Amino acid sequence: MSAADVSIAPAERPLRHISARFLRSELRLIFGRRRNQAGMGILAVVPIIIAIAVKVSTPRPGRGPDFLSSITSNGLFVALAALSIELGLFLPLAVGTIAGDSVAGEANIGTLRYLLTVPVHRTRLLAVKLAAITIFSLVATVWVSLVGAVVGVALFGGGEMTLLSGTQIGMGSAVLRLAMATLYLGLCFASLGAIGLFISTLTEQPIGATIAVVIINVLSFILDSIPQLSWLHEWLPTHWWMSFGDVLRDPVAWGDLTRGLLTAAGYMLVFWLAAWARFSDKDVTG
Repeated sequence: MSAADVSIAPAERPLRHISARFLRSELRLIFGRRRNQAGMGILAVVPIIIAIAVKVSTPRPGRGPDFLSSITSNGLFVALAALSIELGLFLPLAVGTIAGDSVAGEANIGTLRYLLTVPVHRTRLLAVKLAAITIFSLVATVWVSLVGAVVGVALFGGGEMTLLSGTQIGMGSAVLRLAMATLYLGLCFASLGAIGLFISTLTEQPIGATIAVVIINVLSFILDSIPQLSWLHEWLPTHWWMSFGDVLRDPVAWGDLTRGLLTAAGYMLVFWLAAWARFSDKDVTG
């Protein structure tokens, strides 16, 4: 080991320690707040309602989305149906709340200035904030899938799953497909969270940032439904979200899934850089 390595290593270790400690603190704050816990509870209610509604109703073949009509054949479809319903509002709202509060919330209650007095560079702070938002997005999506899968299997059983292409796969493969869909959507929601992080650097009002994220989400869905704007569709943050259903084809249709992941990664990079550009020289008053 060279003398340079010896001199650099002690400096790198404290920085990594600070980042890890800061991330743990951020996650404790996110998952420890009562309002966020209440939000997770609301997310869990949707798959429960879906499962009970299908259980007590008379099945009508050929009606409703594929996921809903397939629930009685395999309980894992409850999780997929819940994801398809919640991706329109509930999950984006949950992620938007966390993202909108990430910087604006700290400024609003006066802790942002304190954070910047400890040895945490602004770039590192924004990186930790985005990491926390991404982790929350994944956890929230997994939570919906887990509740849906448990309730669905309890009410309708598991066993073989019939894919959208008509092929049947075993329970283990079905769980793997569900995990793939969940991970895909979690990363998609994280891209919306990156937009929220940027907006959060523009204001000291977290509720305003959250509302802005929800408006962007709704506007993206509206624009995506207008045929005359087809040239714009593939650039919208929500356009590829419903492609998570492609994991239920045999073979898996990777085309749109890959485009969706690349779009999500692009939004995360662009809006994190925008947040950095805005926040790096921002005069922090709160």
